[in-house]
Amino acid sequence: MVASKPKTTFAPTESLSAESCCTCAALLSEVPRHTESEKPLPDNRELACCRRIICGSCRTKNPRFNTYCPYCQISITDTTLPQGLREPPSYEASVAATSSRNVSAAPPPYYAPTTPGKSLDPLDEKSVPIDEETAEDTLHFLNHAHDTITSLSLRYDVPAAALRRANNITSDHLILGRRTVVIPGEHYKGGVSLSPRPIEGEEEEARKSKIRRWMVACKVHEYDVAVLYLEQAGYDLEMATEAFFADEEWERTHPVEATARGKGIAKRVNTRSASWAGRR
Repeated sequence: MVASKPKTTFAPTESLSAESCCTCAALLSEVPRHTESEKPLPDNRELACCRRIICGSCRTKNPRFNTYCPYCQISITDTTLPQGLREPPSYEASVAATSSRNVSAAPPPYYAPTTPGKSLDPLDEKSVPIDEETAEDTLHFLNHAHDTITSLSLRYDVPAAALRRANNITSDHLILGRRTVVIPGEHYKGGVSLSPRPIEGEEEEARKSKIRRWMVACKVHEYDVAVLYLEQAGYDLEMATEAFFADEEWERTHPVEATARGKGIAKRVNTRSASWAGRR
């Protein structure tokens, strides 16, 4: 059985100049009567179900508006969909149902207050127990291929902010210029370093340390020159330093012979020696 179909009337444009289209909200008096190709638009449609009006422009853009009411969801032609959908439940009924459920619901369970002094979050800097003795700091030798502030924080279970504060690091990339970092004992109670020795070995670390000390003592920035003097002295720092100063003294007293022997840097050596003479 098909439901009765409401009739559709077409409203004259003259009597609806103050009304607007129910789909595009444009005033009917301002809706053009012709398309861009100067074809006439259909008349405005007055819906018999709700007395709303659809302009001819909307009927042209969406032909379904010729037989369908988008508000009442009723079509004047045969369709497989039901004529009209059920209205949504009222707001008052929803509020009443919610109130009845709240009244019958059991009260929330009682939660005892947290005991002060106990830690709930191991990564929280402020949750460290005060009554426990603080362990000693742990030294960690860095492997720049893998170690970052984030990875060290996860491996030692220490907050990243605590690592930065203990090592006076203002930015994470500054860790690349360090060989070691300190793991604060107030957060790390294990006391065992995950990297207790230099990555390249203790002998290599001692060799590089002597090279750096020789470069600072002699005020030389050439790495190869430092390696040459230390290798000739068997990595005896004092002997290599004395040999360098002896060579500098000889070049200062024999500038012509130094040039004749093919060094080619007598001018630079004299300038550098003169500036170092004042520093010594």
